[in-house]
Amino acid sequence: MSSKSPSGSKYNVVLLFGCPGSGKGTQGKVLGSLPGFVHLAMGDIFRALDPKSALGQEVASYSSTGRLVPDELTIRMWKEHVANLVQKKVYRPEGNLLLLDGIPRTPVQAEAMRELIEVVRVVHLVIDDTQALFQRLRSRALQQNRKDDADEAVIRRRYETYEKETRATLDAYPREIVANVDAAQTPLEVARAIFDDLISNVPAARSLEIG
Repeated sequence: MSSKSPSGSKYNVVLLFGCPGSGKGTQGKVLGSLPGFVHLAMGDIFRALDPKSALGQEVASYSSTGRLVPDELTIRMWKEHVANLVQKKVYRPEGNLLLLDGIPRTPVQAEAMRELIEVVRVVHLVIDDTQALFQRLRSRALQQNRKDDADEAVIRRRYETYEKETRATLDAYPREIVANVDAAQTPLEVARAIFDDLISNVPAARSLEIG
């Protein structure tokens, strides 16, 4: 099944970047609840896999140790999921903005997706206090029973992987389309900052404004 839109054009997407614990998932869900926005988080897709299946066990072998799932597998699963959303009419490429959270995570993924997506904005959630960040991850682990966030070594490895791989991906995009948002604010303040930025800088988002 093709991952292009029915017209064959690229998908208009907003990329959500931020290290683990920066609140990407929370903000993606908030924006995804607004008319015209569709949130797609690779982490949710991975976690939805049957943990007893071969694919679920393969993905878990990476995520449970703080490593990235291989590029080829990640891209394949992303394509299949988007195609499924289009088929179910959950995502309408001609009228919706797709919010991508957790993909692309590497320069290889970004290059592989270049012919499929039109990046209209990159939202980078910035949090400088690493100790507060790690504490946020540990608290989330307790609240959501996410074992991958509970282990200090895994937390640090995920952070280091982000700094090495994902920052290189972020740096590949033109600075004029990147918005740095202070993720240390309250979730509501962060959501408002992101929404205001999109309305100001993404023409396709202006018709989606809800007041």
